[in-house]
Amino acid sequence: MESSTTDIIHHILILLLFIITVGMLAGRLASWLKLPDVAVFIIAGMVLGRGLHLINAASSSLINQLILTVGSALILFDGGRNLRLSGLKKVWITLSLLSVPGVIITTAVVGTAVHFLFGLDWIFSLLAAAVIASTDPASIIPVFKQVKIKERVRETVESESAFNDATGSILTFALLAAVTGGKSLQIGNMAWDFVKTAVGGIVVGAVVAIILTYLVAHFRLGVLKDYTTIAMIVVALSSYLIGDMLHVSGFMATFVAGLIWGNADTMGLSMDDKLEETGTFADNTSVMMRMLIFILLGSQVDFRALGDYFWPSLVAVLILMFIARPLTVLLCALPDRKVKWSWRELLFMMWVRETGVIPAALSGMIVGMGVAHAGMISAVTFMAIMLTILLQASTTGFVARKLGLEIKSGDKTRDV
Repeated sequence: MESSTTDIIHHILILLLFIITVGMLAGRLASWLKLPDVAVFIIAGMVLGRGLHLINAASSSLINQLILTVGSALILFDGGRNLRLSGLKKVWITLSLLSVPGVIITTAVVGTAVHFLFGLDWIFSLLAAAVIASTDPASIIPVFKQVKIKERVRETVESESAFNDATGSILTFALLAAVTGGKSLQIGNMAWDFVKTAVGGIVVGAVVAIILTYLVAHFRLGVLKDYTTIAMIVVALSSYLIGDMLHVSGFMATFVAGLIWGNADTMGLSMDDKLEETGTFADNTSVMMRMLIFILLGSQVDFRALGDYFWPSLVAVLILMFIARPLTVLLCALPDRKVKWSWRELLFMMWVRETGVIPAALSGMIVGMGVAHAGMISAVTFMAIMLTILLQASTTGFVARKLGLEIKSGDKTRDV
Protein backbone atom coordinates (compact mmCIF):
# COMPACT_ATOMS: atom_id res chain seq x y z
CA MET A 1 0.00 0.00 0.00
CA GLU A 2 2.80 2.40 0.96
CA SER A 3 4.66 1.59 -2.26
CA SER A 4 1.52 2.21 -4.30
CA THR A 5 0.97 5.61 -2.67
CA THR A 6 4.61 6.55 -3.27
CA ASP A 7 4.29 5.57 -6.94
CA ILE A 8 1.21 7.77 -7.32
CA ILE A 9 3.00 10.73 -5.71
CA HIS A 10 6.02 10.19 -7.97
CA HIS A 11 3.75 10.02 -11.03
CA ILE A 12 2.00 13.27 -10.14
CA LEU A 13 5.29 15.08 -9.45
CA ILE A 14 6.82 13.85 -12.71
CA LEU A 15 3.70 14.94 -14.61
CA LEU A 16 3.70 18.43 -13.07
CA LEU A 17 7.43 18.96 -13.57
CA PHE A 18 7.25 17.72 -17.15
CA ILE A 19 4.32 20.00 -18.03
CA ILE A 20 5.93 23.05 -16.41
CA THR A 21 9.24 22.40 -18.20
CA VAL A 22 7.44 22.00 -21.53
CA GLY A 23 5.46 25.14 -20.71
CA MET A 24 8.60 27.22 -20.20
CA LEU A 25 10.03 26.04 -23.53
CA ALA A 26 6.69 26.62 -25.28
CA GLY A 27 6.52 30.10 -23.77
CA ARG A 28 9.94 30.97 -25.17
CA LEU A 29 8.89 29.61 -28.56
CA ALA A 30 5.71 31.68 -28.45
CA SER A 31 7.73 34.80 -27.68
CA TRP A 32 10.09 34.08 -30.59
CA LEU A 33 7.17 33.46 -32.99
CA LYS A 34 5.27 36.48 -31.57
CA LEU A 35 2.23 34.29 -30.86
CA PRO A 36 0.01 34.18 -27.76
CA ASP A 37 1.59 31.63 -25.41
CA VAL A 38 -1.69 29.82 -24.69
CA ALA A 39 -1.98 28.79 -28.34
CA VAL A 40 1.50 27.23 -28.22
CA PHE A 41 0.67 25.56 -24.89
CA ILE A 42 -2.36 23.88 -26.47
CA ILE A 43 -0.39 22.71 -29.52
CA ALA A 44 2.37 21.36 -27.24
CA GLY A 45 -0.26 19.47 -25.26
CA MET A 46 -1.74 17.99 -28.43
CA VAL A 47 1.67 16.79 -29.64
CA LEU A 48 2.77 15.37 -26.29
CA GLY A 49 -0.63 13.95 -25.37
CA ARG A 50 -2.56 12.53 -28.30
CA GLY A 51 0.54 12.44 -30.52
CA LEU A 52 3.40 11.02 -28.46
CA HIS A 53 1.32 9.80 -25.45
CA LEU A 54 3.77 11.38 -22.99
CA ILE A 55 0.97 13.10 -21.05
CA ASN A 56 -1.85 10.79 -19.96
CA ALA A 57 -3.96 12.67 -17.43
CA ALA A 58 -7.62 11.78 -17.91
CA SER A 59 -10.07 14.68 -17.77
CA SER A 60 -11.90 12.94 -14.91
CA SER A 61 -8.74 12.38 -12.83
CA LEU A 62 -8.27 14.06 -9.46
CA ILE A 63 -5.07 15.84 -10.53
CA ASN A 64 -6.77 17.26 -13.63
CA GLN A 65 -9.83 18.50 -11.74
CA LEU A 66 -7.60 19.98 -9.01
CA ILE A 67 -5.49 21.88 -11.55
CA LEU A 68 -8.57 23.22 -13.33
CA THR A 69 -10.25 24.35 -10.10
CA VAL A 70 -7.22 25.82 -8.32
CA GLY A 71 -5.80 27.31 -11.52
CA SER A 72 -9.08 28.99 -12.45
CA ALA A 73 -9.52 30.41 -8.94
CA LEU A 74 -5.99 31.85 -8.81
CA ILE A 75 -6.24 33.34 -12.31
CA LEU A 76 -9.59 34.99 -11.52
CA PHE A 77 -8.20 36.34 -8.24
CA ASP A 78 -5.24 37.80 -10.10
CA GLY A 79 -7.60 39.34 -12.67
CA GLY A 80 -9.49 41.12 -9.89
CA ARG A 81 -6.26 42.09 -8.10
CA ASN A 82 -5.00 43.95 -11.18
CA LEU A 83 -8.10 46.11 -11.62
CA ARG A 84 -8.25 49.64 -10.25
CA LEU A 85 -11.57 50.88 -8.85
CA SER A 86 -10.75 54.42 -10.00
CA GLY A 87 -10.67 53.21 -13.61
CA LEU A 88 -13.86 51.18 -13.24
CA LYS A 89 -15.80 54.24 -12.07
CA LYS A 90 -15.30 55.89 -15.46
CA VAL A 91 -16.74 53.03 -17.51
CA TRP A 92 -18.99 51.27 -14.98
CA ILE A 93 -22.16 51.49 -17.10
CA THR A 94 -20.60 49.83 -20.15
CA LEU A 95 -18.74 47.38 -17.93
CA SER A 96 -21.88 46.35 -16.04
CA LEU A 97 -23.82 45.82 -19.26
CA LEU A 98 -21.03 43.85 -20.95
CA SER A 99 -20.41 41.69 -17.89
CA VAL A 100 -23.96 40.47 -17.25
CA PRO A 101 -26.47 41.22 -20.06
CA GLY A 102 -23.58 40.92 -22.53
CA VAL A 103 -22.82 37.35 -21.50
CA ILE A 104 -26.51 36.48 -21.69
CA ILE A 105 -26.83 38.04 -25.17
CA THR A 106 -23.78 36.12 -26.38
CA THR A 107 -25.12 32.89 -24.89
CA ALA A 108 -28.52 33.39 -26.53
CA VAL A 109 -27.11 34.14 -30.00
CA VAL A 110 -24.52 31.34 -29.97
CA GLY A 111 -26.92 28.93 -28.27
CA THR A 112 -29.45 29.48 -31.05
CA ALA A 113 -26.73 28.78 -33.63
CA VAL A 114 -25.63 25.61 -31.81
CA HIS A 115 -29.24 24.42 -31.56
CA PHE A 116 -29.77 24.56 -35.32
CA LEU A 117 -26.22 23.55 -36.33
CA PHE A 118 -26.04 20.47 -34.10
CA GLY A 119 -29.75 19.70 -33.68
CA LEU A 120 -29.42 19.61 -29.87
CA ASP A 121 -32.02 20.34 -27.21
CA TRP A 122 -32.06 23.98 -26.14
CA ILE A 123 -30.62 23.24 -22.68
CA PHE A 124 -27.47 21.61 -24.10
CA SER A 125 -27.16 24.25 -26.82
CA LEU A 126 -27.25 27.04 -24.26
CA LEU A 127 -24.81 25.14 -22.03
CA ALA A 128 -22.28 24.90 -24.88
CA ALA A 129 -22.75 28.62 -25.60
CA ALA A 130 -22.44 29.64 -21.94
CA VAL A 131 -19.07 27.86 -21.67
CA ILE A 132 -17.54 30.05 -24.41
CA ALA A 133 -19.51 33.25 -23.72
CA SER A 134 -16.89 34.89 -21.52
CA THR A 135 -13.60 36.48 -22.57
CA ASP A 136 -10.22 35.73 -21.02
CA PRO A 137 -8.09 37.98 -18.79
CA ALA A 138 -5.23 35.46 -18.90
CA SER A 139 -4.95 36.02 -22.67
CA ILE A 140 -6.01 39.66 -22.92
CA ILE A 141 -3.93 41.21 -20.12
CA PRO A 142 -0.56 39.91 -21.46
CA VAL A 143 -1.48 41.23 -24.94
CA PHE A 144 -2.04 44.71 -23.53
CA LYS A 145 1.35 44.60 -21.85
CA GLN A 146 2.80 44.45 -25.36
CA VAL A 147 0.25 46.64 -27.16
CA LYS A 148 -0.32 50.05 -25.53
CA ILE A 149 -3.77 51.45 -26.30
CA LYS A 150 -6.07 54.20 -25.01
CA GLU A 151 -6.52 53.81 -21.27
CA ARG A 152 -10.31 53.70 -21.05
CA VAL A 153 -10.51 51.08 -23.80
CA ARG A 154 -7.87 48.93 -22.15
CA GLU A 155 -9.51 49.22 -18.72
CA THR A 156 -12.91 48.31 -20.13
CA VAL A 157 -11.73 45.27 -22.07
CA GLU A 158 -9.53 43.98 -19.23
CA SER A 159 -12.22 44.56 -16.61
CA GLU A 160 -14.90 42.97 -18.76
CA SER A 161 -12.76 39.87 -19.22
CA ALA A 162 -12.38 39.46 -15.46
CA PHE A 163 -16.01 40.18 -14.57
CA ASN A 164 -17.61 38.13 -17.32
CA ASP A 165 -15.50 35.08 -16.52
CA ALA A 166 -17.32 34.94 -13.19
CA THR A 167 -20.67 35.62 -14.89
CA GLY A 168 -20.04 32.96 -17.54
CA SER A 169 -19.10 30.45 -14.83
CA ILE A 170 -22.28 31.15 -12.86
CA LEU A 171 -24.44 30.84 -15.98
CA THR A 172 -22.69 27.60 -16.96
CA PHE A 173 -23.19 26.02 -13.53
CA ALA A 174 -26.85 27.13 -13.45
CA LEU A 175 -27.45 25.40 -16.80
CA LEU A 176 -25.35 22.42 -15.70
CA ALA A 177 -27.53 22.03 -12.61
CA ALA A 178 -30.59 21.86 -14.85
CA VAL A 179 -28.89 19.30 -17.11
CA THR A 180 -27.60 17.00 -14.36
CA GLY A 181 -30.81 17.37 -12.34
CA GLY A 182 -32.92 16.28 -15.30
CA LYS A 183 -34.99 19.45 -15.07
CA SER A 184 -36.49 21.39 -17.93
CA LEU A 185 -35.24 24.87 -18.71
CA GLN A 186 -37.14 27.18 -16.35
CA ILE A 187 -36.10 30.78 -16.90
CA GLY A 188 -37.54 32.05 -13.62
CA ASN A 189 -35.77 29.46 -11.46
CA MET A 190 -32.55 29.85 -13.41
CA ALA A 191 -32.64 33.65 -13.03
CA TRP A 192 -33.13 33.30 -9.28
CA ASP A 193 -30.27 30.76 -9.03
CA PHE A 194 -28.10 33.16 -11.02
CA VAL A 195 -28.81 36.10 -8.71
CA LYS A 196 -28.45 33.96 -5.57
CA THR A 197 -25.12 32.45 -6.56
CA ALA A 198 -23.73 35.75 -7.86
CA VAL A 199 -24.72 37.85 -4.83
CA GLY A 200 -23.69 35.06 -2.47
CA GLY A 201 -20.29 34.87 -4.16
CA ILE A 202 -19.85 38.64 -3.90
CA VAL A 203 -20.66 38.59 -0.17
CA VAL A 204 -18.35 35.65 0.57
CA GLY A 205 -15.46 37.14 -1.39
CA ALA A 206 -15.92 40.54 0.24
CA VAL A 207 -16.08 39.19 3.80
CA VAL A 208 -13.05 36.90 3.44
CA ALA A 209 -10.95 39.56 1.68
CA ILE A 210 -11.82 42.40 4.05
CA ILE A 211 -10.97 40.35 7.15
CA LEU A 212 -7.65 39.05 5.85
CA THR A 213 -6.69 42.34 4.18
CA TYR A 214 -7.08 44.10 7.53
CA LEU A 215 -5.01 41.41 9.26
CA VAL A 216 -2.27 41.97 6.69
CA ALA A 217 -2.31 45.69 5.90
CA HIS A 218 -3.73 47.53 8.93
CA PHE A 219 -1.00 49.52 10.69
CA ARG A 220 -2.02 48.20 14.15
CA LEU A 221 -3.99 45.01 13.40
CA GLY A 222 -1.67 43.79 10.64
CA VAL A 223 -0.40 40.74 12.51
CA LEU A 224 0.05 38.82 9.24
CA LYS A 225 2.08 41.47 7.44
CA ASP A 226 5.18 39.25 7.33
CA TYR A 227 3.10 36.60 5.53
CA THR A 228 1.46 38.85 2.93
CA THR A 229 2.11 36.58 -0.06
CA ILE A 230 0.94 33.48 1.79
CA ALA A 231 -2.15 35.34 3.02
CA MET A 232 -2.92 36.36 -0.57
CA ILE A 233 -3.07 32.68 -1.64
CA VAL A 234 -5.21 31.89 1.41
CA VAL A 235 -7.65 34.67 0.46
CA ALA A 236 -7.92 33.40 -3.13
CA LEU A 237 -8.44 29.73 -2.35
CA SER A 238 -10.52 30.12 0.82
CA SER A 239 -12.89 32.50 -0.97
CA TYR A 240 -13.47 29.88 -3.65
CA LEU A 241 -13.76 27.02 -1.15
CA ILE A 242 -16.18 28.76 1.22
CA GLY A 243 -18.30 29.97 -1.69
CA ASP A 244 -18.46 26.50 -3.20
CA MET A 245 -19.29 24.88 0.16
CA LEU A 246 -22.13 27.39 0.66
CA HIS A 247 -23.41 26.59 -2.87
CA VAL A 248 -22.78 30.09 -4.20
CA SER A 249 -20.29 31.07 -6.90
CA GLY A 250 -16.77 30.29 -5.77
CA PHE A 251 -15.46 31.92 -8.95
CA MET A 252 -17.29 35.17 -8.23
CA ALA A 253 -16.08 35.02 -4.62
CA THR A 254 -12.42 34.70 -5.55
CA PHE A 255 -12.69 37.44 -8.19
CA VAL A 256 -14.29 39.90 -5.75
CA ALA A 257 -11.69 38.94 -3.14
CA GLY A 258 -8.96 39.81 -5.64
CA LEU A 259 -10.62 43.13 -6.43
CA ILE A 260 -10.74 44.10 -2.74
CA TRP A 261 -7.21 42.86 -2.07
CA GLY A 262 -5.82 44.85 -5.00
CA ASN A 263 -7.60 48.03 -3.90
CA ALA A 264 -6.75 47.92 -0.19
CA ASP A 265 -5.72 51.59 -0.36
CA THR A 266 -9.39 52.60 -0.76
CA MET A 267 -9.95 51.28 2.79
CA GLY A 268 -7.02 53.29 4.14
CA LEU A 269 -4.76 50.23 4.15
CA SER A 270 -1.33 49.95 2.58
CA MET A 271 0.67 47.09 1.08
CA ASP A 272 3.11 49.32 -0.79
CA ASP A 273 6.17 47.68 0.75
CA LYS A 274 4.91 44.26 -0.41
CA LEU A 275 3.67 45.15 -3.90
CA GLU A 276 6.73 43.95 -5.79
CA GLU A 277 6.91 40.70 -3.83
CA THR A 278 3.21 39.81 -4.18
CA GLY A 279 3.02 41.04 -7.77
CA THR A 280 5.94 38.90 -8.92
CA PHE A 281 4.61 35.84 -7.12
CA ALA A 282 1.07 36.30 -8.48
CA ASP A 283 2.29 36.84 -12.05
CA ASN A 284 4.47 33.72 -11.97
CA THR A 285 1.71 31.64 -10.39
CA SER A 286 -0.79 32.80 -13.02
CA VAL A 287 1.60 31.89 -15.85
CA MET A 288 2.29 28.46 -14.34
CA MET A 289 -1.43 27.75 -13.99
CA ARG A 290 -1.99 28.75 -17.62
CA MET A 291 0.72 26.29 -18.65
CA LEU A 292 -0.86 23.47 -16.66
CA ILE A 293 -4.43 24.16 -17.81
CA PHE A 294 -3.74 24.66 -21.52
CA ILE A 295 -1.16 21.90 -21.95
CA LEU A 296 -3.50 19.47 -20.20
CA LEU A 297 -6.39 20.73 -22.34
CA GLY A 298 -4.36 20.13 -25.49
CA SER A 299 -3.37 16.64 -24.33
CA GLN A 300 -7.05 15.74 -23.89
CA VAL A 301 -8.32 16.97 -27.25
CA ASP A 302 -10.61 14.35 -28.73
CA PHE A 303 -9.56 14.42 -32.39
CA ARG A 304 -12.39 12.10 -33.36
CA ALA A 305 -15.00 14.41 -31.81
CA LEU A 306 -13.23 17.45 -33.26
CA GLY A 307 -13.34 15.83 -36.71
CA ASP A 308 -16.98 14.83 -36.29
CA TYR A 309 -18.00 18.34 -35.21
CA PHE A 310 -15.43 20.39 -37.14
CA TRP A 311 -17.64 22.29 -39.59
CA PRO A 312 -20.59 23.06 -37.28
CA SER A 313 -18.09 24.04 -34.55
CA LEU A 314 -16.29 26.35 -36.96
CA VAL A 315 -19.55 28.01 -38.02
CA ALA A 316 -20.68 28.40 -34.39
CA VAL A 317 -17.40 30.11 -33.45
CA LEU A 318 -17.52 32.40 -36.50
CA ILE A 319 -21.04 33.41 -35.41
CA LEU A 320 -19.62 34.08 -31.93
CA MET A 321 -16.88 36.30 -33.37
CA PHE A 322 -18.70 38.15 -36.15
CA ILE A 323 -22.33 38.28 -35.03
CA ALA A 324 -22.67 37.71 -31.28
CA ARG A 325 -19.73 39.86 -30.21
CA PRO A 326 -20.51 42.92 -32.40
CA LEU A 327 -24.18 42.74 -31.37
CA THR A 328 -23.21 42.50 -27.69
CA VAL A 329 -20.88 45.52 -27.89
CA LEU A 330 -23.45 47.61 -29.76
CA LEU A 331 -26.24 46.82 -27.30
CA CYS A 332 -24.08 47.24 -24.18
CA ALA A 333 -21.59 50.02 -25.01
CA LEU A 334 -23.39 52.28 -27.49
CA PRO A 335 -26.12 53.33 -24.98
CA ASP A 336 -23.47 54.62 -22.53
CA ARG A 337 -23.77 58.34 -23.27
CA LYS A 338 -21.54 59.20 -20.30
CA VAL A 339 -18.46 57.72 -21.98
CA LYS A 340 -19.54 58.45 -25.56
CA TRP A 341 -17.56 55.69 -27.25
CA SER A 342 -16.28 56.44 -30.72
CA TRP A 343 -16.94 53.99 -33.54
CA ARG A 344 -13.24 53.15 -33.66
CA GLU A 345 -13.29 52.20 -30.00
CA LEU A 346 -16.44 50.12 -30.49
CA LEU A 347 -14.89 48.30 -33.46
CA PHE A 348 -11.81 47.51 -31.40
CA MET A 349 -13.91 46.09 -28.55
CA MET A 350 -15.85 44.00 -31.07
CA TRP A 351 -12.61 42.42 -32.29
CA VAL A 352 -10.86 41.78 -28.95
CA ARG A 353 -12.67 38.90 -27.22
CA GLU A 354 -10.31 35.94 -26.76
CA THR A 355 -11.69 32.72 -25.30
CA GLY A 356 -9.33 31.07 -22.85
CA VAL A 357 -8.69 29.74 -19.37
CA ILE A 358 -12.12 29.72 -17.71
CA PRO A 359 -13.96 28.25 -20.75
CA ALA A 360 -11.18 25.65 -20.99
CA ALA A 361 -11.59 24.82 -17.31
CA LEU A 362 -15.39 24.67 -17.54
CA SER A 363 -15.20 22.42 -20.59
CA GLY A 364 -12.75 20.15 -18.80
CA MET A 365 -15.05 19.91 -15.78
CA ILE A 366 -18.03 19.04 -18.00
CA VAL A 367 -16.05 16.30 -19.75
CA GLY A 368 -14.85 15.01 -16.39
CA MET A 369 -18.44 14.83 -15.12
CA GLY A 370 -19.47 12.74 -18.13
CA VAL A 371 -22.30 15.09 -19.12
CA ALA A 372 -24.20 14.17 -22.28
CA HIS A 373 -22.79 15.81 -25.44
CA ALA A 374 -19.58 16.68 -23.54
CA GLY A 375 -17.54 15.74 -26.63
CA MET A 376 -19.42 18.29 -28.72
CA ILE A 377 -19.05 20.98 -26.04
CA SER A 378 -15.32 20.23 -25.82
CA ALA A 379 -14.95 20.47 -29.62
CA VAL A 380 -16.74 23.85 -29.76
CA THR A 381 -14.69 25.17 -26.83
CA PHE A 382 -11.40 24.06 -28.37
CA MET A 383 -12.35 25.64 -31.71
CA ALA A 384 -13.27 28.90 -29.94
CA ILE A 385 -9.99 29.02 -28.00
CA MET A 386 -7.76 28.31 -30.99
CA LEU A 387 -9.59 30.54 -33.48
CA THR A 388 -10.00 33.57 -31.22
CA ILE A 389 -6.46 33.39 -29.82
CA LEU A 390 -4.69 32.69 -33.12
CA LEU A 391 -6.79 35.14 -35.16
CA GLN A 392 -7.77 37.88 -32.72
CA ALA A 393 -5.06 37.97 -30.04
CA SER A 394 -2.28 37.85 -32.62
CA THR A 395 -3.77 40.77 -34.59
CA THR A 396 -4.64 43.05 -31.66
CA GLY A 397 -1.68 45.36 -32.27
CA PHE A 398 -2.40 45.59 -36.00
CA VAL A 399 -6.09 46.42 -35.40
CA ALA A 400 -5.19 49.01 -32.72
CA ARG A 401 -2.79 50.74 -35.14
CA LYS A 402 -5.29 50.73 -38.01
CA LEU A 403 -7.99 52.22 -35.78
CA GLY A 404 -5.63 54.84 -34.36
CA LEU A 405 -5.94 53.60 -30.78
CA GLU A 406 -2.33 52.58 -30.16
CA ILE A 407 -0.28 54.77 -27.84
CA LYS A 408 3.26 55.34 -29.07
CA SER A 409 6.19 55.35 -26.65
CA GLY A 410 6.42 58.76 -24.98
CA ASP A 411 2.80 59.67 -25.81
CA LYS A 412 0.41 60.45 -23.01
CA THR A 413 -2.44 58.01 -22.39
CA ARG A 414 -4.96 60.80 -22.20
CA ASP A 415 -8.44 59.82 -23.35
CA VAL A 416 -10.20 62.20 -25.63
